[in-house]
Amino acid sequence: MSDTVTLTLQQAEQLSLDILTRNGFSDAHAAAITRSVLAAQRDECHSHGLYRILNCVEAARLNAIDPRAEPEIIDQAPAVVRVNAHQGCSLLSMEQGLPLLVKKARTAGIALLGINNCFHFSALWSEVEALSSQGVVGIAMNPTHAFVAPAGGRRPLLGTNPFAFSWPRPGQTPYTFDFATSVVARGEIELHRRAGKQIPDHWAVDADGNPTTSPEEALAGAMLTFGGHKGSALSTMIELLAGPLIGDLLGHETQAPTAEESGKPFHGELLIAIAPEVLLGDQAAQHLSHAERLFEEIIDQDARLPSQRRYAARERSLVNGVTIPEALYLELKALL
Repeated sequence: MSDTVTLTLQQAEQLSLDILTRNGFSDAHAAAITRSVLAAQRDECHSHGLYRILNCVEAARLNAIDPRAEPEIIDQAPAVVRVNAHQGCSLLSMEQGLPLLVKKARTAGIALLGINNCFHFSALWSEVEALSSQGVVGIAMNPTHAFVAPAGGRRPLLGTNPFAFSWPRPGQTPYTFDFATSVVARGEIELHRRAGKQIPDHWAVDADGNPTTSPEEALAGAMLTFGGHKGSALSTMIELLAGPLIGDLLGHETQAPTAEESGKPFHGELLIAIAPEVLLGDQAAQHLSHAERLFEEIIDQDARLPSQRRYAARERSLVNGVTIPEALYLELKALL
């Protein structure tokens, strides 16, 4: 028997929708989650693809989230939108708050969207690309549960705290990056554990603060920030901007879902939209064209722009479908 299973994009989409609705998610939540995990799987971002459905279903089955929560859109100020997710997944809140965020950015030049009380698990690049696809610059960030030690520390305090940015490029795919402020996303360590593989010894420390190559010891210990004190400072900034600044929790004040239903997996997310045409007026097109010189110079050095690999994977998946480990496929099918 093969070790992998290949699905068409339509089959993967239907599998996700069927699993989520069968496990109590409303049609709206199921569709929003599916759009995110399918986009990640299509672009071969495996740690945020179909694998993440397992986390969503587990959280719902543990009564840790409300799979039918209705987001509450709040028109807070001329350049501020807030959404109360009411303990539901963040993706539906993001999708419903985005139109007002873009509208405000096109009026004020810059606007903020704060999502509160949400369960967040998804890749951020699809969210900022939802902004850049409309011609605005997108920035997104959020804290996570405390999985990461601050530089010089040995105990979990910070989240993996991802940060994403997307710059619209006329007639081309946007310039986008999305990375955790930990050395890797926690999902990468989980995927290594599932595959029975060791991890590099600079990703994490064990419960005693010693470097480890064991995924199990890493998950029980603390992950490390990228770039030492620099990543630690950026992670702290994200905690503040997407936590107290929008009236939400710090990462270490939240907990993953538990069988005892004692977990508090809710926190905040901050999105920023910047409209070039408001800042630059009728010179916007000229300056966006000028920006292309930077990308050209990078490519002239045979360097790779962020997301180039992902866009190439997208083209393959549109033709060939998506391939996942057979073990994951069987786990997903079992949820039906």
